[in-house]
Amino acid sequence: MARARTLADGVLGTTSPNPPVGAVVLASDGAVVGEGATAPPGGPHAEVTALARAGDRARGSTVVVTLEPCAHTGRTGPCTDALIAAGVSRVVVAVPEPTELADGGAERLREAGIDVELGVQRAEAETGALAGWLTGARERRPFVVWKAAATLDGRVAAADGSSRWITGAAARAEVHRLRATCDAVVVGSGTVLADDPQLTVRDADGRPAARQPLRVVADRRGRVPATARVLDDAAPTHVSRATDPAALLAELFDRDVRRALLEGGPALAAAFLRGGLVDEILLHLAPKLLGAGPSLVGDLGIPSIGGALTLEIVDVTPLSGDVQLRLRPTRHTGGRQHVDGGS
Repeated sequence: MARARTLADGVLGTTSPNPPVGAVVLASDGAVVGEGATAPPGGPHAEVTALARAGDRARGSTVVVTLEPCAHTGRTGPCTDALIAAGVSRVVVAVPEPTELADGGAERLREAGIDVELGVQRAEAETGALAGWLTGARERRPFVVWKAAATLDGRVAAADGSSRWITGAAARAEVHRLRATCDAVVVGSGTVLADDPQLTVRDADGRPAARQPLRVVADRRGRVPATARVLDDAAPTHVSRATDPAALLAELFDRDVRRALLEGGPALAAAFLRGGLVDEILLHLAPKLLGAGPSLVGDLGIPSIGGALTLEIVDVTPLSGDVQLRLRPTRHTGGRQHVDGGS
């Protein structure tokens, strides 16, 4: 299952609105005879690719997959039919299917005499590559990753407005890898006016990647000039006049965005946090002090320490001279972050 999750990680950002799934076919002796991951929309699902690579060795095998195989016909046929036709003996699943449209895969397989086990390493799979798609299935909005770079005293720019470069080359390269895993990159009009970013994905040599995420600018007041680099032909762009983050995310969901990278400034970040619409935070900290300048995040409407938004540290990664913190906001049972200032 760990290998299946790794395969899913490898296609993150290329499959929306379909889920990024990984599958591994194991022969009766435990040898890996086939692997697969979800292709871009219209292409084969992970199980189908893995079975094709296994060929005749799939008969009597165990198939390990990160999401319950689908039982419906969409752009492609049901994965359950492919598994049954291949003669597999057992299917091990991490995450049960959450949607009514594709539900029933496990039942269909069991009816065909195939042993099915659900929930193996479910938590790891749900917080991995599938997190964005699951958020879309459950909340009808994209999963939001807020990425920010700051000094140790929480400044995202100096007092004179300069911000290049707070972090080093390794952290900047990580940002491009992160963008490549997302369907959209979101900034506000203030960031466009201040920095004129292009918001594209580039490789280590500075060359543009073949696949570019949608560039999104929140510009409800129409301030972005036609000459802005974010409006060039290097990647598709959507300029939104939405009045709040929830409305913006609804627009993006309708455009098949399931994983959005928020790269806006402190005000836009605060608006998303106040709305309980940030699912993960990637914070790049540079070992520098400024003592003045814009803060990492704007006003969250929290009057006292008792109401502070608490973050769970998921992992800490050195990036040459900088440090990457991966964090998740704590949540109420209703799924919203606690940012209302309560005790």
